[in-house]
Amino acid sequence: MTAVYSVAHPGAQPVGQRDVPRRATNAPVPARDPEERIYHAVMRIPRGRVATYGQVARLAGLPRHHRQVGRALGHLLDDGLVPWHRVVDASGRISPRSEDGTTEARQRRLLENEGVVFDERGRVPLARFRWARGAAP
Repeated sequence: MTAVYSVAHPGAQPVGQRDVPRRATNAPVPARDPEERIYHAVMRIPRGRVATYGQVARLAGLPRHHRQVGRALGHLLDDGLVPWHRVVDASGRISPRSEDGTTEARQRRLLENEGVVFDERGRVPLARFRWARGAAP
């Protein structure tokens, strides 16, 4: 069953959601359909940290499915429940999402508000900001 994430009710839990991880732990992501597993994995990324698409895929139990992570995040309705903005590409760049660049600018702004910095090439220094699963934020 796919969880439905909606902007209609701010703060509302996704339909069909159970056992949502509330903090970063080493506990496995509950086994559900792939999109829901991806959303649960992204919800574990702590504030001020980023993860790559491949890292999220592995955490969701979908190794080498980084493109599937991108598609799932592209289908996500932005209700603030899933911190989609904490996922970047393998080089630390924000992936293009919109034709006019507004989504990319918003993602950068959200990350900067969490204390994430960008280098002169517009990349997040992964050595400093990549989330190491199980480590303190």
